[in-house]
This record gives sequence, structure tokens and C-alpha cells, in this order.
Amino acid sequence: MPRPLGELEDAVMTRVWQWNRPVTVREVLEDLQQERSIAYTTVMTVMDNLHQKGWVRREAEGRAYRYTAVSTRAAYSAALMNEAWSTSDNPAAALVAFFGMMSAEQREALRDAVRVVQYDDESVTEAPAEPRTEAPAEPSQEPAAAPPLPPEAEDESAEPPRPPGR
Repeated sequence: MPRPLGELEDAVMTRVWQWNRPVTVREVLEDLQQERSIAYTTVMTVMDNLHQKGWVRREAEGRAYRYTAVSTRAAYSAALMNEAWSTSDNPAAALVAFFGMMSAEQREALRDAVRVVQYDDESVTEAPAEPRTEAPAEPSQEPAAAPPLPPEAEDESAEPPRPPGR
């Protein structure tokens, strides 16, 4: 289970995640030195610790290493949220409190994420079409019935559902 990164580990990982390419200790050091005074050996130790913890992988390049993130910042954040939520003695109350702390923009992002998960769940649980072994029936002259609306669509004040990714 993930532990939160320390301040310097987070600063290093932020660069690795943002740059999204293999990086050297020297590159991270030079960027960090724009904000604070820090030694090469300190950054090297932090990056080695991140490698030992499984946050980055490394490949030798001459006498140095190039480091690459093992997962994304989003995956890291999700793992931390899951860890915090799963340790609660009342997960529902913890979620309600967490949602209460969210800004309107964060709640909208949450709604979008739930729609994506629901869309993914629906596409996975739908039964695959059976192969036809007989000729298709003659088309009916009656129009097909519209599928039932989801409960939120029946409420006229509710927003129309958005396609995933929008």
C-alpha cells in the first residue's frame, strides 16, 4: 500500500511525471536548484530511494542512470485516496465528508468520472451479440420502442448525460 511521498520525494517525482521521459539526476538537480539550494548527492539519494521503493525504474547510461516513472501521478493519487478511504471505520461517512470539502469544479470532475466508470461498466457487462444462424425476420412496419430513460433523464431539471471524455 502506498505511503505518501515526502516533500523532496514529491518534488522529484513531480518532475519525472511532468517531463514524462527518462531523466537524469543532473536534470532534476538543475531544475530543483531554481527553487532551493540542494546537493547532487541529496537528489541522487532520493532518486535511489524512489527506485528502491518501486516508484521509478532506471537504466544505466554510461556512469549515470536515467529514471522513468513506473506509474502516473493520477494512479499515485488514486492509490492514496483508496488507502485513506479503506482505513476508515465508516467509509460512507468518510466519502460524504470528502465530497463536502470539494469545490464545485471538483464535484463536476467527480460526476464526469462516475459517468465514465458507469459507461465502462455498461460496455463490459453487455452480453455479446449472438451470431445469427437464420435469416433475419422481416422488418416490422411499427417503429421500435425507445429504450427507457435513466432516472436522471426523467427529471427535467437534471443535466443531460455527457459522453465520456467531454
